[in-house]
Amino acid sequence: MFNNKNNNTVSKTATNQSPTLNMVSEGTTLDGTINSQNDIRIAGKLKGEGISKGKLIVTSSGVVQGDVKVADADIAGKIEGTIRVTNKLNLRSSAVIDGDIYTKSLLVEEGAQINGACRMGSDSANLDKDSDSNFVKETKIKKGESK
Repeated sequence: MFNNKNNNTVSKTATNQSPTLNMVSEGTTLDGTINSQNDIRIAGKLKGEGISKGKLIVTSSGVVQGDVKVADADIAGKIEGTIRVTNKLNLRSSAVIDGDIYTKSLLVEEGAQINGACRMGSDSANLDKDSDSNFVKETKIKKGESK
């Protein structure tokens, strides 16, 4: 009655399916590129590119100084660079975007600031799982280009 073999199987399955999240905590500055297959959460500062096939979350204290290319994004902080989102971009009321936006779907809360152009639909970023090298090359910041 208490020696049920299914309990062990359920525990292993739940552990194997736990989500993975990469974090840049508040008070932390990362200088370089984050390239991940999973979600990224930025509460500190990223000086460089953010590339993910998951979701990018920038908290109200988070700052990204560089281009971003992700599947989904939820922004409450500041981004200084081009944002390319394959699916849905959610801009919270405290979000400040200094750069162009390319996305399939956009939700903007009252108070969010966009200082740049916005393109939707066919011009939005497209993440191809089979071409990771091209995926990274497309988002490289050109030398001499300033933000």
